[in-house]
Amino acid sequence: MKLEGRVALVTGASQGIGHACAVALAGQGASVAVAARNQLKLEELVQQITAAGGKAAAFVMDVADEEQIKSGVKAAIGQFGKIDILVNNAGITRDQLVMRMKRADWDSVLNTNLTSAYLCIQQVIGSMLKQRWGRIINITSIFGQMGQAGQANYAASKAGLIGLTMAMAREVASRNITCNAVAPGFIETGMTAVLSEEFKQNAVKMIPLGRVGTPADIASAVCFLASEEASYITGHVLNVNGGMLMG
Repeated sequence: MKLEGRVALVTGASQGIGHACAVALAGQGASVAVAARNQLKLEELVQQITAAGGKAAAFVMDVADEEQIKSGVKAAIGQFGKIDILVNNAGITRDQLVMRMKRADWDSVLNTNLTSAYLCIQQVIGSMLKQRWGRIINITSIFGQMGQAGQANYAASKAGLIGLTMAMAREVASRNITCNAVAPGFIETGMTAVLSEEFKQNAVKMIPLGRVGTPADIASAVCFLASEEASYITGHVLNVNGGMLMG
């Protein structure tokens, strides 16, 4: 699954799944534009990748801000010349029961998790169309497939990503551009670290493989979908959940 000569843009790359995806894509030979809000963490990631012989550059970007997306992607294309692979990974949670959920928390989750993906796609698609090659990979969630109490905003945003994935797959397939989604199950990240130990233990009981996933598990799936080996896969949701949800 070598990716030499390809350029990838990964959002939410400063930690967790995005960090793992950036490292894995660089390990396969891609040059990686890493984007997130935390400049210090991005610079540390770039140092990690370059120390291992890879190529990377940091672009500070809050994906909730359309202008920052436009300027960040423009800067990345300016530096690397193109974007071949887009990994829409940036995401937040603002958990609350619907009856108590504030409109601001609904809007912020939808803007960060879903609207940003549409905006990032819009900014990179010209580069992909020009070269008639591209990989768009959206990081959704098992909760976008099965729902989760207290996460109506998050589940809606992630379900929306699945619909966006399928629509984009149909729009750009004739130009040799694929669009797929990866749906993680319970993954050990900063987002899940705040959950109670009781919740984590109950979650593991629902996973047939008997363990929590790692960011590297998701990164491997992303690398596969970015590769030539996945050139006949589009509009697909790849479940990486240990069997927690099947079918």
